[in-house]
Amino acid sequence: MTKRIALVVYPGFQMISMAAMSVFEIANFGRDEPLYEVQVVSSRGGLVRDSAGISVATEAIETIETIGQGAFDTVLVAGATYVVPAEPVLVDALKRLAPKVRRIGSICSGAFVLADAGLLNGRRATTHWGQAAALQQQYPDVVVEDDRIYINDGPVWTSAGMTAGIDLALALVEDDYGSEIARDASRLLVVHYRRTGGQSQFSTLSTLEPSSDRVRAALAYAREHLREPLSVEQLAAQVHWSARHFSREFTLQTGLTPAKAIEKLRLEAAQALLEAGEASIARVANITGFGDEERMRRAFVRTLGKPPQALLREARERLRA
Repeated sequence: MTKRIALVVYPGFQMISMAAMSVFEIANFGRDEPLYEVQVVSSRGGLVRDSAGISVATEAIETIETIGQGAFDTVLVAGATYVVPAEPVLVDALKRLAPKVRRIGSICSGAFVLADAGLLNGRRATTHWGQAAALQQQYPDVVVEDDRIYINDGPVWTSAGMTAGIDLALALVEDDYGSEIARDASRLLVVHYRRTGGQSQFSTLSTLEPSSDRVRAALAYAREHLREPLSVEQLAAQVHWSARHFSREFTLQTGLTPAKAIEKLRLEAAQALLEAGEASIARVANITGFGDEERMRRAFVRTLGKPPQALLREARERLRA
């Protein structure tokens, strides 16, 4: 049976949220009966202008409610470049709709709209990394995880910013029809299929952004030599600074001590190996320079809230799907 998807937009929404709808469209290709039907709705219907001033035709969200319970399978709330105040009529409509649909979710800052409706209370959720702190501060009952591509907590799905909405939509297709159909859609869209929900929104090197070429060179060297001890003295020697000067400049420019930055690089590399299906945790610990499984386990639990074994189980389940 065709599943009906509603994308909720509002004045100032980010047009890239519409890209997620293309996933459902492409999933229909070559089918005798469409898998999905997509509708764009807003609080009052009519033309709604996005953040770039482009108008999109919408139906009033009331049409979802009047059609009756179960008519729409999934409702997704679009994101915006900047968080905009949620329309009270839209918040009220989402409160009424949530019990009537199988899934409800958000793309990017659409999480703020769901939170306004109380739909994220007590649940894990994510949003664009630049807005995660504000989401947590404004809605303390939400368990915000700022370093996830998307999160599924029961019937509620949330995604990070911008193109992460595509990852979320692919995950919804996989949840509905299996990995083969989701993989086919990703190929037609020419996007990565295995960018999993637990994957980081951004890499360690891209977030540190030191101003000095020498500090950048030291970080690049560290990433290529994770198996080595990577002491401050070793890194400083690579960029021809004294250990004391290197440590001071590194911390000043990155906000992290060299040891903490190296741990983040090792965690990132270990997480990627486990999510790719590397079966041996001991081998991952060795490759990434943790040295032993217990040291890696402590770093994972402290930073990610789960041990490496949990990521490995999740990877195996995805690969079996």
